[in-house]
Amino acid sequence: MTYPTVVFDLGNVLIRWDPRPALAAGVGDAEAARLLAAEDFDFAAWNAAQDAGRTFADGVAEVARSHPHWAEHVAAYGPNFAASITGEVEDTVRVLRDLHGAGVPLVALTNWAAETFPHARERFDFLELFDDIVVSGEERVAKPDPAIFEILARRGGRPLTECVFVDDSPANVEAAAAAGMDAIRFTDTGHLRGDLRARGLPV
Repeated sequence: MTYPTVVFDLGNVLIRWDPRPALAAGVGDAEAARLLAAEDFDFAAWNAAQDAGRTFADGVAEVARSHPHWAEHVAAYGPNFAASITGEVEDTVRVLRDLHGAGVPLVALTNWAAETFPHARERFDFLELFDDIVVSGEERVAKPDPAIFEILARRGGRPLTECVFVDDSPANVEAAAAAGMDAIRFTDTGHLRGDLRARGLPV
């Protein structure tokens, strides 16, 4: 039987990610919390630029110019990034292993900085189950930009209409659907097996 390719996001779908421990390793937990709650600085947007290919050095330099009072905080993130990876999402990893065991083609499509993705490769052996991993920082374009789905199609070797996409971001799910993929919004591990079974996948 020919199955569709299942395309997984990684962060908070298969790998638990929380920037606060990494920031806290450099500036303390209270200051990390203060940065993440700041009204004058958007850490998520800053981090997304690294996911789209900007280097951490350039990102820190930009903050030093625009928000110097936060420069020390963001400078702590890259060197302590490993602390932000807090473990695997066990139930989803079991789904991934079941799909792999049944011969389902698997690809990962992740918004992740090129400089820090090696931490994930070193830590999580289940990443070896993927036929390919498209890392936004290496491609210099990130979800939900339509261009990254075009890259996925070229590298995956099959039409996006023959792919099932799993991601926790509503914007990414919407973009994947617009690109022609059968997109599942991941909210917790409880629904994923049922969603995949409904599509004829052997889990």
